[in-house]
Amino acid sequence: MKKKKPQTSCDTCLYFTYDEDYEAYMCDMDMDEDEYAHLISDDRYSCPYYRNDNEYAVVRKQM
Repeated sequence: MKKKKPQTSCDTCLYFTYDEDYEAYMCDMDMDEDEYAHLISDDRYSCPYYRNDNEYAVVRKQM
């Protein structure tokens, strides 16, 4: 049985929020510098903090 890999798309992540001070979208997860550097430099890295922001995904699993 294969383990499902975490997704890496920040666009659909719960922690990808709009920061009014910077007027841009940013990751709201509290990461240290090493984790962040690894996230942005490696194309194959799967973010361990990724949470799907799609409310309908929960409903689909219950059906």
